[in-house]
Amino acid sequence: MARVWQQPFLNVFRHFKVDEWKRSTKEGDVAAVTDKTLKCTVYRVRGAVSASNYIQLPKTSTQSLGLTGRYLYVLFRPLPAKHFVIHLDVSTEDSQVIRVSFSNLFKEFKSTATWLQFPFICEAGTPREGVAFPGARWTCLQLDLHDILLVYLQRCYSHLKGVRLCASMLVRSLYTSDLCFDPAVTVAEARRAKLPVTPIPQEMAFPVPKGESWHDRYVHIRFPSGSSHEPSELVQKSGFPPEAAGHVPRLLPSPVACSKPARGSRAFVVQKHDPTASRWATSMPRPLPEVSVSCECSEVSCVAGPGGCIQEPSAWVEATDEHAAGDGPHVSAHQPTVEPVASEDIALREPPGRKQSLPEAALGKKRFQQRSFLPDPILRLKGVIGFGGHSTKWALWTPDGAAVVYPCHAVIVILHIETREQRLFLGHTDKVSALALDGSSSLLASAQTRPHSMLRLWDFQTGSCLALFRSPVHTISSLSFSSNGELLCGVGKDRHGRTTVLVWGMAQLGRGGEAVILAKAHSDADVQAFQIAFFDEARMASCGRGSVRLWRLRGGALRSCAVDLGEHHTLEFTDLAFGPAQDGHTLYVCSRSGHILEIDHQRMAVRHARRLLPLQNPRDPLAQKQTFSSGPGIAISGLSVSRSACAVGSEDGYLRLWPLDFSSVLLEAEHEGPVSSVRVSPSGLRVLSTTSSGHLGFLDIPSQEYCVLVRSHTAPVLALATEHSRGQLATVSQDRTVRVWDLATLQQLYDFTSPEEAPRAVAFHPTQPTFFCGFSSGAVRSFSLEAAEVLVEHRCHRGAITGLAASPDGRFLFSTCSLGALAQYHSGAPRCHILRVAANVVCQEACPSASILAVSEDSCLLAFVGPSNYTVSIVDTASLDELLRVDISALDLAGSCLDSAVALCFGPSPPGHLLVSTSSNVIAMLDARSGRVVRELSCGQSAACASLALSADGRFLLTAAERVVRLWDYTMQAGLSCQVCATPPPQVYIGHSEPVRAVAFTPDQQQLLSVGDAVFLWDILVPREGWSPGSVQGAPGPPLTCEAGALFPSDKSRGPEDLHQASGPSVLVQKEAGRAGDGACGVTGGPWDLDRRPHPCGWPSACSTGGARARPPARPNSYRHFTARYKASSPAQGLCLPPAGDEWLRLKAVLGYNGNGRTNLVWSPDTGFFAYTCGCLVVVEDLHSGAQQHWLGHPEEISTLALSHDAQVLASASGRSGAASRCQIRLWDVPRGSCRQLFSHHDTAVQALAFSLDDRLLVTLGDCGDGTLALWSMATCELLSSTRLPEPVHGMAFSPWHTGELACVGQGILTLQLLWGQAGDVSLQAHWEPVPEEVGACELSSLCYGAAPLLYCGSNEGQVCVWDTHAGCCFLAWEADDGEIGVLLCSGTWLVSGSNTRRLRLWAVGAVPELRRRGSGARSSSVFLERELTLDGAVVSAVFHDSMDMGVVGTAAGTLWYISWAEGTSTRLISGHRSKVNEVAFSPNESHCATCSDDGSVRVWCVASMELLIQFQVLSQSCLCLAWSPQSCGRPEEQHVAAGYSDGTLRVFSIPRSAIELKLYPRAAALTALTFSADGQTIVSGDKDGLVAVSHLRTGMTFRVLSDHRGARICTLQSTRKECGDFGAEGTDLWLAASGDQRVSVWASDWLRDHCELVDWLSFPAPSLTEVRVLAAPWAQCPRIPPCTVPPQVPSCLPPSLAAFCPWDPALLVCAGLGVYPEVVFYSLRQKQVVEKIPLPFFAVSMSLSPGAHLVAIGFSERMVRLLDCASGAVQDFMGHDDSVQLCRFAPSAQLLFTAAHSEILVWEVTGH
Repeated sequence: MARVWQQPFLNVFRHFKVDEWKRSTKEGDVAAVTDKTLKCTVYRVRGAVSASNYIQLPKTSTQSLGLTGRYLYVLFRPLPAKHFVIHLDVSTEDSQVIRVSFSNLFKEFKSTATWLQFPFICEAGTPREGVAFPGARWTCLQLDLHDILLVYLQRCYSHLKGVRLCASMLVRSLYTSDLCFDPAVTVAEARRAKLPVTPIPQEMAFPVPKGESWHDRYVHIRFPSGSSHEPSELVQKSGFPPEAAGHVPRLLPSPVACSKPARGSRAFVVQKHDPTASRWATSMPRPLPEVSVSCECSEVSCVAGPGGCIQEPSAWVEATDEHAAGDGPHVSAHQPTVEPVASEDIALREPPGRKQSLPEAALGKKRFQQRSFLPDPILRLKGVIGFGGHSTKWALWTPDGAAVVYPCHAVIVILHIETREQRLFLGHTDKVSALALDGSSSLLASAQTRPHSMLRLWDFQTGSCLALFRSPVHTISSLSFSSNGELLCGVGKDRHGRTTVLVWGMAQLGRGGEAVILAKAHSDADVQAFQIAFFDEARMASCGRGSVRLWRLRGGALRSCAVDLGEHHTLEFTDLAFGPAQDGHTLYVCSRSGHILEIDHQRMAVRHARRLLPLQNPRDPLAQKQTFSSGPGIAISGLSVSRSACAVGSEDGYLRLWPLDFSSVLLEAEHEGPVSSVRVSPSGLRVLSTTSSGHLGFLDIPSQEYCVLVRSHTAPVLALATEHSRGQLATVSQDRTVRVWDLATLQQLYDFTSPEEAPRAVAFHPTQPTFFCGFSSGAVRSFSLEAAEVLVEHRCHRGAITGLAASPDGRFLFSTCSLGALAQYHSGAPRCHILRVAANVVCQEACPSASILAVSEDSCLLAFVGPSNYTVSIVDTASLDELLRVDISALDLAGSCLDSAVALCFGPSPPGHLLVSTSSNVIAMLDARSGRVVRELSCGQSAACASLALSADGRFLLTAAERVVRLWDYTMQAGLSCQVCATPPPQVYIGHSEPVRAVAFTPDQQQLLSVGDAVFLWDILVPREGWSPGSVQGAPGPPLTCEAGALFPSDKSRGPEDLHQASGPSVLVQKEAGRAGDGACGVTGGPWDLDRRPHPCGWPSACSTGGARARPPARPNSYRHFTARYKASSPAQGLCLPPAGDEWLRLKAVLGYNGNGRTNLVWSPDTGFFAYTCGCLVVVEDLHSGAQQHWLGHPEEISTLALSHDAQVLASASGRSGAASRCQIRLWDVPRGSCRQLFSHHDTAVQALAFSLDDRLLVTLGDCGDGTLALWSMATCELLSSTRLPEPVHGMAFSPWHTGELACVGQGILTLQLLWGQAGDVSLQAHWEPVPEEVGACELSSLCYGAAPLLYCGSNEGQVCVWDTHAGCCFLAWEADDGEIGVLLCSGTWLVSGSNTRRLRLWAVGAVPELRRRGSGARSSSVFLERELTLDGAVVSAVFHDSMDMGVVGTAAGTLWYISWAEGTSTRLISGHRSKVNEVAFSPNESHCATCSDDGSVRVWCVASMELLIQFQVLSQSCLCLAWSPQSCGRPEEQHVAAGYSDGTLRVFSIPRSAIELKLYPRAAALTALTFSADGQTIVSGDKDGLVAVSHLRTGMTFRVLSDHRGARICTLQSTRKECGDFGAEGTDLWLAASGDQRVSVWASDWLRDHCELVDWLSFPAPSLTEVRVLAAPWAQCPRIPPCTVPPQVPSCLPPSLAAFCPWDPALLVCAGLGVYPEVVFYSLRQKQVVEKIPLPFFAVSMSLSPGAHLVAIGFSERMVRLLDCASGAVQDFMGHDDSVQLCRFAPSAQLLFTAAHSEILVWEVTGH
């Protein structure tokens, strides 16, 4: 009934009484005049500025017209030679307000999620482009508001909210109606001629003199054209005379269009009726055309798409053909535009004055379909990395405390605390300045910056925008809801700078109404915080500089009164909070001077005043805390009050929790920056805090733990890089930080800060765990992700780095600088070095973008912008020889200025395109070999494209310009070779509030990234698997190829008949079936044969029916797959191995278990055999005595083990040791402990091994990169069969009931039956069953057999499925875990499951066999969870006794656990470090030793039993050095261990008390070396900057800092008693320091007297790094010659400087790693010269001298340890490590030698000396 009064039409001016100006308003020069043409009163709106002269309905923007008519009729006439603007505010059904604007000011169509701008362009002959011509006529502009919203934004129209008519125009009136009127036909004419049209009412009609035509005097424009109520396909302009055709006004949206093909590409087309045809012929109703659209031209314009997506559509053209036939309109297509219309209604003709090009002439009248993306939109914003933007103070709790709400620039994020899932509210076009959430979680209010502030009201549960309105003030700084959500208060400043407080009423918002301003007040007082009292919505409070005011809303008026502050009236107050009810609702206010005032809001007086002051006691460790502001008090930035406590955040970086009487601090949390706001959760158990450094986190009060939720950059992000194997993202920002993020969780992993220079560019190494960063100083640094440190620094550039790119093969790195230099580095080695520097080859002008450097996919070509910004050069990556130079300025010869290159990007090869973005907004596709322009793509935007990216499959092109991201279908671009084809439109996405600096695809190609103000992660909503370029459009896909022996997952419609056995070598052949483009073939549910016989030479055949090898599948997202740890080292060649029985070292023990392996633990309860792996060693251990045997032979890390059923043979597998080698598989004779057989077959890694039931067969499964399953005979050790599997397989097992049956799990269950032939050959019969739909979309990750015929399978979603192997079906499933189940073991009635959630569970499954008989009626309620244990890492290996009461479990943390289900306990058997071991230190009596690691732990071991006794753990830090205190003279029972950490902290631990005793900060840089003085009372520490600090152990005071080695890392520190003479210096201690710049200093000191004197200084020349040859694998080319005759090798980076006092001659100094050649140098402190040199085969990386015999142990990066007898000169080499030996240490007794490689520690017993 609400719409009845508006029917059949409504005169808007009359209804709202415009002449009285009570319900409407006018501004500027608005007057009522009489028009001679219409002979009535009209309104004239004129003025130089359109925005200052207008008529607005209704009077204020908070009111609404509420007009529901579908059509709006605007009767107006543009003033001659002037511009005009029409603004319409239209409301949608979901209460979203959209502004629709029409103006001849607009040059092109523009669209956002809340604004549509349509240009109204007059034709040729006007005085100026766009303005109305002198003879402008009265126009009836008919707007279909329903279709405008539906077509351009895909929203449903609700009502017209407001109208603003701006200068310059004459306007008669506005009308709304649901009827489509024809303005040229009156009611009388329609009745008389019985025309099938709706005539215009007399009130709306223009007067037509007798004898004249309506179309000769007036203009009718109908928009849009594709209305369902429209009688014709095209918008109609009624009959202009031929001579007036050039003056037709038309709405011409230029480049930007709709994503819906049928309607979105329709346009504002002005059509002229044919005078010879029937006048009403085109008014007959017709159906809308289909999706097919035709076009004539090569360029495309743009129309708005749905939501935040905009798709570039066709522009619109005008029909001007006078000779059109009566069956339909003809179209003259002007060259830069395209008109999509129904193909059956259009006849193409050449426009006059335009010559037909050769491609067009060849095409004739052929039409091309315009294609677009499916789905639309194709992108969805998944998550953002960022916090704040305008301010970092806004972060709110939801009322249930389960999530937090915070802004990220223009995006509002709701982050769930437990799951870390993000909900995103999009719609703001600028940074969010304030947030407020009501108490019921139903309404969220947000305001954005830029005057005047736009406010949005959101439905918090659905995320839809309920209202959008403009506030009357500039940027709103604060918002606050009343507790019931009916009032919203906002604070800002008006245009005069006065503080303004606004109160909106929300009562009508949910019932279709608008937010209404209830009160408005001005104040001269400053307001920093404003809050509505929760106990009375009419009361508010505010605070600011020098004022605290209480406000009250009464009778529609808002009044305030100042609180008497007394002596505190000069304070700057920052925040306030109302206290709980029990204290009388006290108002708490904090200030920047540290004051906290308690104010009685009823008496309006200060009740208590307290102040937060820093502690002044120098002995108190709190006195050393750094503050972030000056002044006697600690500045407080925020506070929040709960029922029992007050949380205070201050600028010294601390969050403090106080009781309400402020008697003492309850809790304290230190942050990395000043705290900007705090919020106590509704439960009072958590405190949310934000910092100005971009951190958001909360303090959990019960557990006293702090959790960081969000970390972010605090300035715009400049560049990004992605890493392929680990899924990491690196970003550099103007905040001078380099950050590394996890793409899966969006959490920060590393943070590198450079306060003195700004990072500019970043690139990951393709294969190594390193990344490179370029800085404004010209430095290029290489960072290690494993050690979190700088590996090497290069300063060959003098200007700021402008570009950085690594070749995909990892061989080269390239950098450019602002002074035009191009540098080439060899990055194949762990520490890259410079190869060449070319000057003046790169553009030296202002860097156009961060994408001026690009390397081709095949690593052969390098492209860069230079020597000028008008040229692009292509050079060879290896030699830097110039191959091609392209002049970009010649691409646009018609342009008024020279065109320059902005960004570069290589396309996939073939076809090998180089994409160049130019300053003229064009992307040129160049042939990278010839430089020929293949195609040009017009971007259409006003700014040039600053960044480009192409997906790996070449389908998508991603571009960034200004604040938008565009996604193009690149396959269609490349396929359109003719210039006459229409460019397929892109989709445009908004959300950034600042210009987008860089874009990229993620390594898995499933998502894309855009960075600018923040990091945006977008999901691509197109499945990447099986996509073909023509599949979306219906074109045939590429032909299928398959490799011999390959199995393909199938479509269920095919059966066994699709596969047949070929003659000759056994291969699997695929028949053509179905349509071309089907992505797969094969069978499901049926048996089929496959066979792959071995090659005569022992290798499997590799015949391919398609002629090309199938691409290896992507790595599955399953932790069950083995990934070898990256190693930069390589095994040495030609070792001096000792003869058997004459070894000086015997491997005694191994500390650690390889948690990186999978199923690398075996145990036979019957025989007691127990073995596991550590690195490349198989460790066999006696579980009773702890004695170990070590089986050596594997060159690389062992991935998996398998024990035969009779426990007589152990199989082990390791990765390949070089590019040309294959994985080793060894068979060990268990009783003898020797290797029985060695063979290899798999290319990348072996994932699993399994013995058949009778131990006659061994099956080996390659990982996802290999994809083969091999079958071996145990009798002959020959390969029987090799098969390529159809999909990644996560696990396999032999059937315990059938000898020849093998089951594999992945996307389903693949059962393989072994069929033996008469000749002894083996073929496989396969049967595949998919995962049932009831189980869900998951993959099976583990399996084990139970009681016959049951097979248990675990999934990656945490489910356990039970399969009946006889029936081939799954009959039972239950939720067994929250994560992926990687281990399943079953025996009898018990089942054990282990997952990546660290949980190990025991299930009672005795009732499952009975459930199998019930079939589909089985319920999982009969399966019971009996026991559960939580371990320290993901479960990777497990073995249990047949009774399942006890077993051993291995975790990814490197721990082996003994499990007793009877007692419900877990006991550590073996535990090692998780990361690189950095140091070993021994107690004076050698009873204990301590180790430290990058994992932040210090572990104390018993040397006799090698059992772990104590562990000290520091989170988020690396422990880099360690020292054990010497025997104390006064108190020998005191033992201390000092440890240095990566944050510069030095911690001293007491061993007897197992506690930390002292924590001090000698320096801010990472500590790299430590030593105690001889008396144990002083600690000497060295850091990575070369400074040496001396500190007292008792007081912790640092009393001396030596800077002689400044600039180079301190590698070694050693101190000893001064026993042999004085060496010319006084002191009791003699100590040395060696730094990484090849320098060693020796000092004499007496620390009790504060005396330190230099004894000697040694400087050695460094090896030349420029002589290093660039080799793909340097170790592969080393000749096998004795190590003593191997030519000295120059390292790719400087080796560590090693030095030590000689134990057997205290006057000697022994050095290694110093000088040009690899050698051990003996230097005499008395003679001041080198007395002996012993050559080494390689540069040493570690060294230790035996305290007993004259032995030196040296570790090399070539994975070997050399023992050197200095007396005889004899040497022996020992292997056993699988990585660089970074540590060697003799025990004090000289009986033991400890060596370490990464995390494994080997203990050697010294024999023979």
